[in-house]
Amino acid sequence: MSSVSPIQIPSRLPLLLTHEGVLLPGSTMRTSVDSARNLQLVRSRLLKGTSLQSTILGVIPNTPDPASDAQDLPPLHRIGTAALAVQVVGSNWPKPHYTLLITGLCRFQIVQVLKEKPYPVAEVEQLDRLEEFPNASKTREELGELSEQFYKYAVQLVEMLDMSVPAVAKLRRLLDSLPREALPDILTSIIRTSNKEKLQVIAIRPIRRITHIPGTLEDEDEDEDHDDIVMLEKKIRTSSMPEQAHKVCVKEIKRLKKMPQSMPEYALTRNYLELMVELPWNKSTTDRLDIRAARILLDNDHYAMEKLKKRVLEYLAVRQLKNNLKGPILCFVGPPGVGKTSVGRSVAKTLGREFHRIALGGVCDQSDIRGHRRTYVGSMPGRIINGLKTVGVNNPVFLLDEVDKLGKSLQGDPAAALLEVLDPEQNHNFTDHYLNVAFDLSQVLFIATANTTATIPPALLDRMEIIQVPGYTQEEKIEIAHRHLIPKQLEQHGLTPQQIQIPQVTTLDIITRYTREAGVRSLDRKFGAICRAVAVKVAEGPHKEAKLDRSNVAEGEGCKEHILEDAKSESVSDTTDLGLPPEMPILIDFHALKDILGPPMYEMEVSERLSQPGVAIGLAWTPLGGEIMFVEASRMDGEGQLTLTGQLGDVMKESAHLAISWLRSNAKKYHLTNASGSFDLLDNTDIHLHFPAGAVTKDGPSAGVTIVTCLASLFSGRLVRSDVAMTGEITLRGLVLPVGGIKDKVLAAHRAGLKRVIIPQRNEKDLEEIPGNVRQDLSFVTAGCLDEVLNAAFDGGFTVKTRPGLLNSKL
Repeated sequence: MSSVSPIQIPSRLPLLLTHEGVLLPGSTMRTSVDSARNLQLVRSRLLKGTSLQSTILGVIPNTPDPASDAQDLPPLHRIGTAALAVQVVGSNWPKPHYTLLITGLCRFQIVQVLKEKPYPVAEVEQLDRLEEFPNASKTREELGELSEQFYKYAVQLVEMLDMSVPAVAKLRRLLDSLPREALPDILTSIIRTSNKEKLQVIAIRPIRRITHIPGTLEDEDEDEDHDDIVMLEKKIRTSSMPEQAHKVCVKEIKRLKKMPQSMPEYALTRNYLELMVELPWNKSTTDRLDIRAARILLDNDHYAMEKLKKRVLEYLAVRQLKNNLKGPILCFVGPPGVGKTSVGRSVAKTLGREFHRIALGGVCDQSDIRGHRRTYVGSMPGRIINGLKTVGVNNPVFLLDEVDKLGKSLQGDPAAALLEVLDPEQNHNFTDHYLNVAFDLSQVLFIATANTTATIPPALLDRMEIIQVPGYTQEEKIEIAHRHLIPKQLEQHGLTPQQIQIPQVTTLDIITRYTREAGVRSLDRKFGAICRAVAVKVAEGPHKEAKLDRSNVAEGEGCKEHILEDAKSESVSDTTDLGLPPEMPILIDFHALKDILGPPMYEMEVSERLSQPGVAIGLAWTPLGGEIMFVEASRMDGEGQLTLTGQLGDVMKESAHLAISWLRSNAKKYHLTNASGSFDLLDNTDIHLHFPAGAVTKDGPSAGVTIVTCLASLFSGRLVRSDVAMTGEITLRGLVLPVGGIKDKVLAAHRAGLKRVIIPQRNEKDLEEIPGNVRQDLSFVTAGCLDEVLNAAFDGGFTVKTRPGLLNSKL
């Protein structure tokens, strides 16, 4: 396996045409076989042959791609390398092909091609044999001296590298163990050389080869002007990274210079250094601190949300007074579709900062936040550092979306990893595992969003400033629809206000009869459905016969714009006879809604549900906003058992047992009896409590007052008022305790068209957050005990004598 080869090869060799590289004697290469000629060669010689000679091939570098399967044999390079096929691996996907592992033996020259099909076979002449030279002994002596010099030169170059790297140490040992004459070919295959240079090495004779390759090796170390590593080193010198990071980069670039490109660590180190120079260590944007302009911008982008916009303006005001103010850690908590994410984008726009969103829903690996250590294959920085690289500044607005939906797994807890990121006292020194140096996050404005705080770990919750973003009222939804949603949908569907009009009364119909949500996402989708239906009519054009009833167009309300298909050609002229312009906008009313969106989804009146005793309306809070919740009760002969259905949690089951115990202890006071007239309500009587929407899990203490009212209605035979809803936790002594989510619950009652809401007395302070128009439409009863709840829930009160302490106020 030397440059002057003692190996004897056959005089006839099958030719394997390769286009993936140049094989040199003494080196090993993998090559893909997928052309027809090469496939026939492998099947005939390697897979069926049994002798050693059948595994020896002639490897010819081929510039044209042999996969083209041209009929004629392409021009061949006259010098090739005889190779031994060490391994054959085959596969049928996506098409039949083989992968060969071949080792170079010696050079040969093609004398003539004997046949071309099914694979080429040539008569060859072996090169590098001493018999070629007229004075063999003198040639051997000269080659020996040159080879020894080449060995010393190669050792000197290798020892310049980092000998602590295993691959470098192995290369050093390889230099000692290989024959001196084999070193030129092996080193040429290792160093970074082009195929053209390797072809030149194959073509020249041994003595010239040994004197030619050192020049190539010197070019590998000295061609710095065009080397990317030199450019990388210049970027490190001119970067504004901190001193600690700069020291790390200088150390790594020195290691990279000594490292062969074939080492796996080469690419990892280079990627690390490129990230370090791309990070915005000291690059930032200048904040726009005009508070008046910021107020106008926020008001134009978002309707309502006064509390949230106030907090942003406060930050701007303080930022004007103190330039080095640390970025606040805000958390917007509210139901879906209320604009939490879009507000974060508006905040960045208001400040003139870059914006980057990081979706945390379902993330269950701490490496997503802190990054992987560089000892792992495929390691990469975390999402925080990656986001900084993307935006290119160190003071962006980072939106941590769905922070309440973080997971936990064997790979760690990402919520715990966020503790360092979201702590203003620690994040100035944030250390990503991949970087392994500190990065200052104190100027980043972090905004997290969540639907609920219940699933956020307390330690993480403590680091954030919680800002509640409640659902919208009907009036707010109407304004949002006509300011933002409808114009957006018209633009997305290529429509203009001259082609379609949606009055506010129609918008109210969509809100109350087709959507019941805290946000406006479903409302936006309904407008999209309307625009698609109108786009079909507009696209059909006036040549399609359509009769339009435009009566009462001028009045706006009560107008009818029915699009009726008509086969009569005189329908268009009928429109002209009305004296109206031919291009009138299609105006959407309730009848058009029914044609486009189908029957209303929420048609059942609340009063119909409360048409018999044993039904009451409660108020519940969910991550999607407030909801009204019906509670139904029935009794039958039995053994005094209480049955609860509706996927109830343990807390709600306990509330039901509390309610029945309190009623049993106060049965005589309220004259409550069972079917047989006994004050023992469970005597020979079974009670069944049901919470409809059984597919939805329900839990929490706030249904206590509703369960008491429902059972009191059942045993008294009296109907609960159909316009009243209630919420509150109860005790065994009949006290009403405060609960959370009052604003969302009140908005749910208002959406359902109810008029009276019973809340715990200690929640009266929460009414200040209710919008003024909602307070005007509702009557609030604050109750401190169950007596007051029952008196407010039934017409004429529930006790024989109404208690004077009842507070019934219209706010």
